[in-house]
Amino acid sequence: MDEKETLRGYLQTGREVMLWKLGGLGEYDVRRPLVPTGTNLLGLVKHLALVETGYLGSTFGRPFPDAPAWMEQVWSDPVTDLFATPDESRAEVVDLYRRAWAHSDATVAALGLDAEGTVPHWPAERATVTLHRVLVHLVAETHRHAGHADVLRETLDGAVGHRMENDNLAPGARSAELYQRAEAAARAHRG
Repeated sequence: MDEKETLRGYLQTGREVMLWKLGGLGEYDVRRPLVPTGTNLLGLVKHLALVETGYLGSTFGRPFPDAPAWMEQVWSDPVTDLFATPDESRAEVVDLYRRAWAHSDATVAALGLDAEGTVPHWPAERATVTLHRVLVHLVAETHRHAGHADVLRETLDGAVGHRMENDNLAPGARSAELYQRAEAAARAHRG
């Protein structure tokens, strides 16, 4: 497998993790904020759709077709991508994310890793980027948010891991004993 396909593969793995974190949950649970910053599962997916359409779209002169109006409004309301509005269905957000993947993958297929683009919201000295750099950035961004989704999902119903069929955790990692051992170790260092 070549480097471009390796990077795209890691990006795809992160994408799939994001969607499985929504599986089996009700509408309220995929939308509700679970931490003081308002982070929520469906909002993370919506945010990543925006991120991909920007970095693998307009950065390389390949605007995302049929973009929802909120994608343009994000410049005047910079948190509009962080939650699904009452009139946005889960299916619409997931479909948008899948369309973003297809558009992004077409960009990756069409360009070489050394192809240059411009990220308009980055400082001028760093705004010129290569496809390689953008792919690395997106792999990191997507997996960072997959980590957020891991914690949110575990908080909701205890579901954890990298894939629904394989939690990728060490034996005993989900045990009350591990929790107690970690808690005891932390208490030993209380001041």
